[in-house]
Formats: sequence, structure tokens, C-alpha cells
Amino acid sequence: MLNLSPNILPFDLELLPPTAYLVGGMVRDALLNYQRDYFDLDFVLPDFAIEIAKKIANQYNAGFVVLDAERNIARVVFKQGTVDFAQQEGDSIEKDLRRRDFTINAIAYNFQQQKFIDPLNGLQDLQTKTIKMISVKNLEDDPLRLLRAYRQAAQLKFQIEPKTRETIAQLSFLIPQVAAERVQTELNYLLGNVEGSQWLSKMKKDGLLSPWFSHIDNYNLQLLEAIDRSIKLLLHKYKQDKSKIDHLFAIQENEEVYSSYIVQKSRLTCLVSNNPEIAKRELSNLKYSNQDIKTVLNVLNHLPWLKNKQQVSLRDLYFLFLELGDNFPIFALVALAKNADHKLILQLIDHYLDSDDKVAHPTSLITGHDLINHLNIKPSPQLGQLLTEVLIAQVEGKISTKQEALKFAKDYVTNLNSI
Repeated sequence: MLNLSPNILPFDLELLPPTAYLVGGMVRDALLNYQRDYFDLDFVLPDFAIEIAKKIANQYNAGFVVLDAERNIARVVFKQGTVDFAQQEGDSIEKDLRRRDFTINAIAYNFQQQKFIDPLNGLQDLQTKTIKMISVKNLEDDPLRLLRAYRQAAQLKFQIEPKTRETIAQLSFLIPQVAAERVQTELNYLLGNVEGSQWLSKMKKDGLLSPWFSHIDNYNLQLLEAIDRSIKLLLHKYKQDKSKIDHLFAIQENEEVYSSYIVQKSRLTCLVSNNPEIAKRELSNLKYSNQDIKTVLNVLNHLPWLKNKQQVSLRDLYFLFLELGDNFPIFALVALAKNADHKLILQLIDHYLDSDDKVAHPTSLITGHDLINHLNIKPSPQLGQLLTEVLIAQVEGKISTKQEALKFAKDYVTNLNSI
């Protein structure tokens, strides 16, 4: 098999003992003919895992780290990827494979013999595109595996076997035992995956999201679907100018992922509570960064702006774009999902996508130094307010030159002092 040729190894095959087996995702992906831009190899050895890893690292001047001294697991770090070496669990490779999560991940390959070890019919499940548990106990031993089932289903475009999904739902009470950081990693993958919304909905129905989003209901799931429809709407609208949609989403659209950030945070905003205080607590519990929390709260706090917007002034728009900043694309997607005035949102998007637009991307005609020098104004909060008013006048088309801006500022100060 070409994908499992010794040529994929970053080291000489002769450095591996004949009892070494490649296991895990690399075997699965090779059988599915999935290509990777990097390698992430996992080997199981009956003995001397750390010693062999260190020898390979030394010979190739690669990085070396012991991941788990008690369980004899070490990693060798090459420029193109990583290779993990682990001590076999049990007295045979078959017993080691039976300790894993799903049958499609319990296939081993021996390079020297060019032979697969498949004690649990994982090859058959790969053909039927089915994620099937090995045992209830294996899922109980590491409850993160409950989440991985949905992530791998989205990643591979597989289905979860009904009995496995039923078991996962029954074990959902174990989810709070999983470290929040690990939950966030799995959640982020689904939030950024094209198939993510449908699997997040299934996770909710199976009880895996409620421990982290206690308020979550069908409305949140409908919003996830609406986000997907909104993305398709915008992809269609700007299909003749792909650079615009790339700019809006910062996307790298392929079969698997829309984007690594904009779509993620839009979907996340749909999952959390509408109440910013509760949303902040939910995100904090999942160990999201302060920046991520600020982003979601910024969007939530500005969504009420859309209510009863019969008429929108340029002044309103100026402050909206100013306060949202780079979060505007997330705001626009969530607003479309929440069925805000589509005509208004699309107009806002057109403003945002035009780098020369004076409303969304204003460039001031004057600076604070200009005001200090020409109007003898001392640095103060009043100076910042004055600059804002000058910029709004520019946005509204009342002024267009530096001289007009200085005159406007002078008149504004005069009127203010006369009150």
C-alpha cells in the first residue's frame, strides 16, 4: 500500500524492531486514502519504547521528550511532524488494540511484514463508514472518547453506530469529569467543521452539551443551522468576487473546514446564553481565553442594536463599526442567523468589505496634535470627544478637507462653550 510505504517514515525502517506496529489515526487515514500535510505517527512496541525513541532522535538530531515515564511513552519531533512510541498494553498487540476507543482506530500495521492486525473488524467498519465502540468499559475509562465519536464522525463524514450512540448518551453523566481544556479542543473542531452543526445538534440531544451550556435548547440548534444557511447565502452572493468572502470570513474553504475562527466564534455565540453574564461564565468554565470571551460578549452586547431599526443614521453606523472592529463578520453571521433585517445586514457587509468606505473604515482628516496646535486645546477627554465629532462629520459628508475639519472643530468648541 502506497500510503503505508516505509517512505512515509522520517527515519530508516531498520531502526524499528520487527515487533513494532503503527497504530491509530495514521493507519485509519491511510486506509481511507486521506492525505496529510504533516505526519503524526504512533508506534506500539512490546519493550524499550523510550530507549528506541531516544536512539532515533539522537541519530536524526530530532527533538525528544518523555510524555509519560510510568507508561513508557516518548515523542520524537521532526520538522515535518511527530512520532510517538508507546509501550504495548497487555502481552500482545491484539490485547493493546482491544483497549482503544473505536474499531476504526484499533487497526495496527507492521511495516516489515506489510501486514495488518485487525482483531475487531475495523476494516469492515471503515468500508461502511461506521464509528463503533469496542466496549462500554473503554468509553468509561476515558470519557473524552464520548466527544471524540462526534468529532471523528464530522471529520471522516461517518455515522455513529446506533448502539454506540445510545451507550454514549447513557454515559453522558461522565462528561463533567473531562478536563475543560480537552472538551474545548473537541468543541472547537466541531465549531469549525462543515459538518459540525449537525453533530453538535446530536450531541445536545444525547446530553453531552448540557453540562457546559445548561440553558441550551432547540432554539440554539436552529441557530446553528441558520449560521450554515447564512454562510451559503453569502458564498452565493459573492461567488463572482471570492476575494470579498475570503476577506469577510478569513476562510480557507475546503471539504472539511470553513474557517478556523470566524465560523467557530459565530457558532459558539449561538450556543451560549443570550445573557452576557451567563455566557461569560459558560465560556470561562470551558477555559476559553480572555480574548475569545471578549469577542463573544462584544457580539452579544451589540445584537440588541438591531431591534426596531427602522432608520439607521451614519452616526449609528460609525459607532457600530468602531465598537465591533474585527468582530463585525461574527456579528453579521449571527445577526443573519437570528433573522435580523437581511437587507440591512447585507448593506453593512458591503460597507465593511469596501476598504475605502468612510463609514466602516474612516481615516481622520486631522489628529489630536492638529487640534492642540491650531485651537490651543490641552490634552483631555474633551480632545478625544472632539476628534470623534470631527470624524462623524467627515462620515456624514459635512467636511472633506483638513481645513474644513479644523473649522468644524473650532465652531464645535465655540458652540459648546457658549452653552
